[in-house]
Amino acid sequence: MRHLVYLGTGGTIATRDSDQGRRVEVAPGELFAAARAVWSDPGVDVEVQGVRQVVSFAATTADGLELVRAVREAAARADGVVVTHGTDTMEEVAFLVALAQGDDPTPVVFTGAQRPFDAPGGDGARNLAMALRWAASQQARGTGVSIAFNDEIWPAVGVRKTRSLALSAFAATGRGPMAHIDDAGLRRHYRPPLAPPLPGAAIADLDDLPRVDVVPQYLGVDPRALHAAVDSGARGVVIAAFGAGNTAPHVTRAVADVLAGGVPVAIASRTFEGPVVGLYAGGGTDLAAAGAVFAGDLSPWQARLLLAAVLAGSLAEPGPAGLDRIRDRCTAYLRAVGAAAD
Repeated sequence: MRHLVYLGTGGTIATRDSDQGRRVEVAPGELFAAARAVWSDPGVDVEVQGVRQVVSFAATTADGLELVRAVREAAARADGVVVTHGTDTMEEVAFLVALAQGDDPTPVVFTGAQRPFDAPGGDGARNLAMALRWAASQQARGTGVSIAFNDEIWPAVGVRKTRSLALSAFAATGRGPMAHIDDAGLRRHYRPPLAPPLPGAAIADLDDLPRVDVVPQYLGVDPRALHAAVDSGARGVVIAAFGAGNTAPHVTRAVADVLAGGVPVAIASRTFEGPVVGLYAGGGTDLAAAGAVFAGDLSPWQARLLLAAVLAGSLAEPGPAGLDRIRDRCTAYLRAVGAAAD
């Protein structure tokens, strides 16, 4: 008998429509009953537990860390863990859990819905059934944290919500789905690389993460938002950069000043596919020379969590040597999970 733990946290999958808008009103037990009508296995026992019933756009980083602890406790007694969650921040919370789980072989599977529980043609019951089926499969063991959605299984590292309303809401651009579950059965295509836990960062023991802000690049941008982030207390900054990792020249100079002041800066792309790399004078080349972290093909939102998690284990390491260690730890993780080249 395989034992799964299902953690319900709210989200659209747990909402009903009302005149005032969608509200989280559906308990995890009711969601599980609907999923069992789609798929069940007498050889799989499922323990149902509620964690925090909210829509995910209202969730905080502290809520994400609470879920990290709940997943860790569940994984210690289960063959697999399934989490229902809102789609707005699922890509971030799933990645945060992946950072904490490291190379633990117990599969952790996130899922949710684009339509409320009471909508005609709702997708929640099928998605949850698929997530349970994947978590119960031996093929899921050793695949880390994933997102099960619309018959596809995506690795948490690198995944993004790419569509606001469509049922095919997620993609891991450049990677492709690691498995499919549909009427033809379960087919795993690859096993994503897993990284060991980050050195010095016991994420599950934290009440919150160090503050890291995201500063976007756009036509006509100036350095004021970057300086404002640092002046208001950000311990690190992620730049949502142009293309392959470029910033406007005056922002490039400001990033160098911020790094010289001891605040780490990571570079991610505002595009939806491909890595960042220092290629252009006045942009990425100068950012690399100044010591910025190049976050591979992670989204700015996942790069923010990586930098915050590394900072959590590095706050006692000031000065240039501390910045070097932060960059090295981020880079080692990115290489280990295939987000950056060796």
